Amino acid sequence: MGEYDIIVIGGGPIGLFGTFYSGLRDMKALLIDSQDELGGQLVTLYPEKAVYDVGGFAGIQAYDLAQKLVEQAKMFGPDIRVKEWADMLERTQDGMWVVKTDKGEAYKTKAVLIAAGIGKITPSRLGAKGEQEYENKGLYYTVRRKSDFNGKRVLIVGGGDSAVDWALNLAPVAKEVTLIHRRDQFRAHERSVKEMFEVAKVYTWHELKEVKGDGNRVTQAVIFDNRTKEEKVLNVDAVVISIGHKGDLGNMLKWGLNMKGRDILVNTKMETNLPGVYAAGDIAQVEGAPKLALIAVGFGQAAIATSVAKKYLDPNASVFAGHSSEMDKFKK
Repeated sequence: MGEYDIIVIGGGPIGLFGTFYSGLRDMKALLIDSQDELGGQLVTLYPEKAVYDVGGFAGIQAYDLAQKLVEQAKMFGPDIRVKEWADMLERTQDGMWVVKTDKGEAYKTKAVLIAAGIGKITPSRLGAKGEQEYENKGLYYTVRRKSDFNGKRVLIVGGGDSAVDWALNLAPVAKEVTLIHRRDQFRAHERSVKEMFEVAKVYTWHELKEVKGDGNRVTQAVIFDNRTKEEKVLNVDAVVISIGHKGDLGNMLKWGLNMKGRDILVNTKMETNLPGVYAAGDIAQVEGAPKLALIAVGFGQAAIATSVAKKYLDPNASVFAGHSSEMDKFKK
């Protein structure tokens, strides 16, 4: 069983920064993330969109920000596990913690930082015929790279901000963009909806019935009017289903944490009710303070949590170790 000073649960921006800061404080860290790629919502939900609320960037593409955070997180050589779900958290007789995962692994640690965001991110699926068969063969639930849609005929399913935004973003590179929505009202900014009608073919009151292909790639989509049941067959090269994502917290509710809904309650030191266990980012709610689900806020929370954890591990350590610009490890 591997043993660590701190285990960070969640590989989104806050978990990545917490991993970096743990290394900065000379803690041996393990980062565990359930997704197949580090970066959390930055790479899973909106990799091509610009992020404006991170200090130092007038605007940065979400995927690029994720890669910079991954690079930073790896500076002090942490262990990293992806596609592995932190399933159970158990206290040992010697006062340490064991994190058990869905892979049958068990990792022992002195402290834990939970930065799981909204949990394991999974897309909402329609259940249309052929949907499962052609997933990642022309059918997608998010757009990782706009360039993948160059010159293609794209069908987008959905009526929220994401669906409308993808229609606007793909229109300049795609051969043709069609969007269908099961209602005639959109849950998106009015200006964006107006622009969408100018660059895409839009069918309201329409739903996806079936995705067809040649076995390797999507070639057609069957849509229908949910009022008249009239069907249309569209020749398409790609289908993007953008009807939302779900966050799964798994067995976290059984860990003994004080929670309010999906939030873990913490004090101003980012301490949970469990000794040596901290939380930061979207999953944390500081008691008595307003909740701002911003990356910038989460960075500060991660720095506080790991610094308090350092003091927890070593009572002789200082919570504040000084400015990084003054540290020998950053001097060349």
